[in-house]
Amino acid sequence: MKYRCVYCFARKTHSYLDLDTGVGFDTQIVVKVNAPEVLRRQLASPRWQGAHVAMGTNVDCYQRAEGRYRLMPGIIEALRDHANPFSVLTKGTLILRDLDLLRQAAEVTDVGVSVSVGFTDHELWRTVEPGTPAPERRLDVVRTLAGHGIGCGVLMAPVVPFLGDRPEQLRATVRAIAEAGATSVTPLVLHLRPGAREWFMEWLHGHHPELVRRYEQMYAAGAYAPTWYQRRITRQVHEFAAEFGIGPARRGETRRIEAPSTPVPDDPPAVPEPTQLTLL
Repeated sequence: MKYRCVYCFARKTHSYLDLDTGVGFDTQIVVKVNAPEVLRRQLASPRWQGAHVAMGTNVDCYQRAEGRYRLMPGIIEALRDHANPFSVLTKGTLILRDLDLLRQAAEVTDVGVSVSVGFTDHELWRTVEPGTPAPERRLDVVRTLAGHGIGCGVLMAPVVPFLGDRPEQLRATVRAIAEAGATSVTPLVLHLRPGAREWFMEWLHGHHPELVRRYEQMYAAGAYAPTWYQRRITRQVHEFAAEFGIGPARRGETRRIEAPSTPVPDDPPAVPEPTQLTLL
């Protein structure tokens, strides 16, 4: 099983390998099993200038398959050994398995972690993000990282028009994010690029046919919601963030973890067991 978000913009990348962006994306996963070795060679090359490495920007590097292949420990170790800055964006709780490695890397370079939590509504989560950990489990990741001295921002994505954008829904999500100890919250409205758009609209026809026309109008100009709508959501989220004592992410903020200036306590908060289900 893999993360099968109906809106995932990474669906389009499946077509680059002549794979289906619908059911194929939901059931097939491509694993580059030599990624740690390739990365280590690249970092050692004299041509490498130490650029920031962002992981999880297309597909989640802590997919359930990572529990079997265990590629991320080798990747983090390579980045740590070369003191190369990096960041991780994930929906997965499996990142807690690599907590010690993240702390080690943060002692020698800039490291950042962001967790994606677009909403806390369970009904919405079950229908649009099948296969992913529940929102509260992801917020437990934020809470655990914060308890171990690792700052973690939240990408509040996606905000789903007409299904997850009511003020009370946004406020509840921001409140939960704040209570988890997130360093920042950054809202991002649903975008529907080719590949994802077709699959999402098919899902919408089956689950919320009354919204099809509204979506066709909202996304008539392309993959992104109108600017006025994005600005409204951003303003509301920032207002709620201020209410609960967290600010919007500043440029580069979600990439950075500050190494603790004092020794880590002898009894830091317990690390919840990461979720790892059986692969199909």
